[in-house]
Amino acid sequence: MFARLRENIAVVFDRDPAARSTWEVLTCYPGLHALTIQQIANFFWRHHFKWLGRFTSHIGRFLTGIEIHPGATIGRRVFIDHGMGIVIGETAVIGDDCTLYHGVTLGGTSWNKGKRHPTLEAGVIIGAGAKVLGPITLHAGAKVGSNAVVVKDVPPNATAVGIPARIVADDVAQAREANAEKMGFSAYAISTKMDDPIVHAIHGLVDHSANIDERIELILRRLEKLGVDCSEERATADRFDANYLNRIVD
Repeated sequence: MFARLRENIAVVFDRDPAARSTWEVLTCYPGLHALTIQQIANFFWRHHFKWLGRFTSHIGRFLTGIEIHPGATIGRRVFIDHGMGIVIGETAVIGDDCTLYHGVTLGGTSWNKGKRHPTLEAGVIIGAGAKVLGPITLHAGAKVGSNAVVVKDVPPNATAVGIPARIVADDVAQAREANAEKMGFSAYAISTKMDDPIVHAIHGLVDHSANIDERIELILRRLEKLGVDCSEERATADRFDANYLNRIVD
């Protein structure tokens, strides 16, 4: 249990730039508290102390605002960011290295016994407010946009957005996300087909930044072919990128 706790603390530092110290993470991160309490509740549940498991889970819900059924299966290095309003059902399965933001529901669509909640494979990311419903599978590396409602399987490394969710799997969307991550954020929750002018403006900025980077790289390569030493210019560009990302984090 303590090994898992240390691993979960390390995950917070890896995925949340706001984390400043181990003590802060231990005392002020409800997602960490909820996962730790769920381990205890799940132990009781698996050893047939059902009421004790439910009561332990209920205490966790009261303390954190995160409701995880003690029967849910949760892998390693799962990160719950903020967490308020998250609901995870009894037969839900969350694989290793998944990330859930606040308001996420992993819910069922029937009252029948048996498997009725989603399965998240390794590395799945679910945006704030999203609802993933039914015994469906989000395959490894899948991403779900904020406030999406997912009722069908999501293929590996695909992005699902909207109500009902649809797959955004075109090359432009994938290239845009890669460029956005270089700038210090991920725009996976924003579809190219939205009519919101702010969304279009963000896409335009990301595309413009990527286009400028490509032009600069092309110019540097051609100068180097002519025998010009461009190492100082490349170092300057790297320092600018690092400073820009640090400003975003701060």
